[in-house]
Amino acid sequence: MMLRYALQTVRDRKGGFVGAFLALMCAAALITACGTLLETGLRGTIKTERYAAAPVIVSADQNVHQTTIKHKKGKTKVKHKAKPIAERAWLRADAIERRIKSAPGVGSVVPELTFIAQPMKPGSTTGAGPADGGDTPTYGHAWESAALTPFRLVDGKAPRTSHDLVIDRGLAERAGLRPGDRLTVQSTQSPRDYRITGVAAPENGALRHQTSLFFSSEEAERLAAHPGKITAFGVVPTDGTTVTELKKAVEQAVEGTSAQVSAEDDRGPVEFLDAAGARVKLVSMGGAMGGTSLLVAVLVVVGTFALSIQQRHRELALLRAVAATPKQIRRLLGREAVIVGGVAGAVGALAGLPLGGWLHERFVATGAVPATLERTVSVFPPLVAVGAAVLGAWAAARIAGRRIVRIRPAQALSEARVERRRPAWSRIVAGLVLLVGGVVLVAVLSVLRTEAASTPVTFLTVVVFAGAIALLGPFVVRVAAALLRGPLRMTGPGGKLAHANLRGNAARMAAVVTPLALLTGMACTVLFVQPTLDDAARAQARDGIRANWVLAAQGPGVPAQAARKLRTTGGVEAATEVVRTTVRVGLDKYPAQGVTPENLARTWDPDVTAGSIEDLGAEDVAVSELAADRLGLKPGSTLKLTLGDGTKTELTVRAIYARGLGFGDLTMAHDLVAGHVDNPLAATVLVRSDRTQEQLAAAVDEFPGLSVLTPAAADSLQTESRRTNAEVNLLAMGLVLAFTAIAVVNTLAMSVSERIREFAMLRLAGATRRQVLRMLRTEALAVLLIGTALGSGVALAVLTAFSIGMTGSAAPTVVPLVYVSVLAVAGLLALTATALPGRAALRPRPVTVATAKE
Repeated sequence: MMLRYALQTVRDRKGGFVGAFLALMCAAALITACGTLLETGLRGTIKTERYAAAPVIVSADQNVHQTTIKHKKGKTKVKHKAKPIAERAWLRADAIERRIKSAPGVGSVVPELTFIAQPMKPGSTTGAGPADGGDTPTYGHAWESAALTPFRLVDGKAPRTSHDLVIDRGLAERAGLRPGDRLTVQSTQSPRDYRITGVAAPENGALRHQTSLFFSSEEAERLAAHPGKITAFGVVPTDGTTVTELKKAVEQAVEGTSAQVSAEDDRGPVEFLDAAGARVKLVSMGGAMGGTSLLVAVLVVVGTFALSIQQRHRELALLRAVAATPKQIRRLLGREAVIVGGVAGAVGALAGLPLGGWLHERFVATGAVPATLERTVSVFPPLVAVGAAVLGAWAAARIAGRRIVRIRPAQALSEARVERRRPAWSRIVAGLVLLVGGVVLVAVLSVLRTEAASTPVTFLTVVVFAGAIALLGPFVVRVAAALLRGPLRMTGPGGKLAHANLRGNAARMAAVVTPLALLTGMACTVLFVQPTLDDAARAQARDGIRANWVLAAQGPGVPAQAARKLRTTGGVEAATEVVRTTVRVGLDKYPAQGVTPENLARTWDPDVTAGSIEDLGAEDVAVSELAADRLGLKPGSTLKLTLGDGTKTELTVRAIYARGLGFGDLTMAHDLVAGHVDNPLAATVLVRSDRTQEQLAAAVDEFPGLSVLTPAAADSLQTESRRTNAEVNLLAMGLVLAFTAIAVVNTLAMSVSERIREFAMLRLAGATRRQVLRMLRTEALAVLLIGTALGSGVALAVLTAFSIGMTGSAAPTVVPLVYVSVLAVAGLLALTATALPGRAALRPRPVTVATAKE
């Protein structure tokens, strides 16, 4: 019976359920989109290209491992954890190759070398590959590994000497190259001019995600810059040996070494390390987005249902008065919510699938996720979204309807006409708990020193404060109404009515204030967190660079030979090469750099607070104050770490410095870092010289793609890179902001549309249509002021705590124009969502509305 009555209620009161339907639909779409990202990170396919003809690949382990053993209450627990390294790990060629060849079923073993190799357009400083229509990275290989794809010559012949080169057909077509032409290639050494001897093409079609250049074996080994090591081995079975049998035999052969064996779909992550690393990033982003979305959705959906049930207070009170039991009312509300939640969840889940696809495409376009990580979609995210919508709607209805089913029928009827002065004690206590929780989170945020730890806490704090505002909203609105009494009454009769509504209908107005505060607080936090961090890093880098010129490259980096050429140029005091990487101490990740130690203090000042950087050697390291605090280090301490390619080393701490945001947490000798990264070319070279920009440029004009910049110009290039990261963060949280903006419009429209009888009474009492609209605008502006003030206060507290923890300064970066834009958007949404339903509510004749049945 209750289900039939619930269906009848939903059918007859479609307008009353529209707001809840929209909130649940948007929440389901958001959860589905985030779920597809999370699933792509967990199960996304990385298909192999270069290794298509080798069913088994043997490569180095790309993880750092840590095993902990705990003894507790007579039991021993062993935990094994692994984290990926930042660079490609290499295998020792001879020892591993002998083991593989000894395995039964092995037909042939093909060694593979992979290294950066950027083609340069003849007579220009730009690359011939991506610059001429291709947007894929270019890698160099030895010609003998062409069989792994396989590549076949379609024109010319194989490379034999160190100056021969075979290019793939895609590059040849884009750049208009053919055998006999010459091409300059920038790899790990100085740019070299090569004679194109042939053009090759994959047997099974062009490679979508990479461009290949093939060198002679000797030249490839020189450019790979890892003597005696290889990237991987491709293993081909003998006739009659299955891939499963071959893999098992090879695993047994290499047991006890650092080699790992991959087959079938597992070959892709070995080939595309960036895609394998992006899985972790995507899981992190999808989880953070999904968690934040879920919290925001809960807050919005509960608020929407509370407003919807508040509007039906008289109807539910009459049901109680005609003998409906509390249990029956609970069942009615629950079934209505399940019906609305089920339909809204299904529609939202369907809408979330293309939304997730668009989000994945944008992440690929911004470079946050490589195209090699293919999107995976299954039924699980939509099912979870529908389940969350149904469960969320049911829980929201139960929470919002608690009071109407607990009080006496007579009291319910009296409260249907006049709003209670004081919310329930349970609501007050819950609001105070959330308020205290928000304050605690702000305190915690002020001591968090890493971005990975502070970012989720930042957004969680905003949502917790918004929850406190939602629960304590009636008190907040009444206090604000008292403060605004004078200004509102000065605006005339409309202002007086607006003030009376604020004071007399505080609960209804609070339902509107909450999404406005959430939108303002979340938007300001999303928009100003990254600039706060970036500006602090830029300031530290700017203050720490003593060089008056910076040598930068348009290609993969600045060759060491160019830096050496500068050092021998007259008038040059110092030229410091900077190579960047990421290392791990234990399982924790730290940004690091390698610098040439000679005359380092003349080009670089990290603000040393202990020790000295003057004698930084190959076995030394300088550490930021943050890393030193976390690791308990001081000058003279020994630091055990894992370099970018997985090589373990021990270094002696020589200095502690303050400018860690600008220069990374660890600084080591250039040669140590360069020998353990995929790209050993310097990201920049800091130059101290009394020569002019033109004179320095002339000194390195034999190296294509290099430019001499002022530190300010170089900083602007770094700003572009940081802007990409900001775009990714904004994109990640943009959907949450969009959902919150929809909630603002939805709640305001619901609040205004249900006041049609009130407006009719005002007009019958003598108020004109224009006066009622003016009252609505004044109310909207007052609510906007309260909501944006609360949201701005929450954002300021959160951003200040974030800035203290991350930068040591209580001055977050707030761009005035952006902040004004946030307020303008909030104002536009509030006024539009008030004016349109208000005009619609004023269309019927007042007498008709006043005499109509409720």
